[in-house]
Amino acid sequence: MGTCSAYGPSGGLARRLNGGEGADLIVVDSKALDELIKQGKVVGGRTDVARTGIGIAVRKGAPKPDVSSPEALRRALLAAKSIAHTAPAGGGVTAAHVMGVFAKLGIAAEVAPKVKLAAGGPNGRVSVLVSSGEAEIGLQQVSELMSNPEVEVIGMLPAELQQTTTYSAGATTSARDADAARALIRALTAPSAAAIYKAKGLDPAW
Repeated sequence: MGTCSAYGPSGGLARRLNGGEGADLIVVDSKALDELIKQGKVVGGRTDVARTGIGIAVRKGAPKPDVSSPEALRRALLAAKSIAHTAPAGGGVTAAHVMGVFAKLGIAAEVAPKVKLAAGGPNGRVSVLVSSGEAEIGLQQVSELMSNPEVEVIGMLPAELQQTTTYSAGATTSARDADAARALIRALTAPSAAAIYKAKGLDPAW
């Protein structure tokens, strides 16, 4: 029997599982997985796999504004013609936080007309809006940004504005092959996986 996988924002994947879509294993942000465990959709005892923070990117070869401090980031966002982040409705975990960052910097009203929302999923990524030129600067989890060679990560959100997300794996209670799901979880947390995570902008969570 063949296997298939689906990619998308954590909230979107959780909604699909809740909607009756079948899966043996799910990897989503830890809060979403805890909720799925509480609802009886995922076997209890989550396994934390990796952590990542929110990065800032521009199109490869474009000017790189200073984003090293809250004030520098504020200037860069005000100067940008367009800014991309995930759409709240898409189920991504960064959208609300990024909007909160705009508010903390006191520029929410100024940047609102310049925001381009990424719907999520393989073809609706923040990095694609940046690489296509639709957005001048993008804010998204650095692991997602680094997956697109046409964009360049110019920094992370300053520490006082950062949000670190932990991704966790769990076997579903409806798994057709629970043994395979558990084996994959073991592979995701094997020491040999650490270097791969780091190369993709993730930190091992075990």
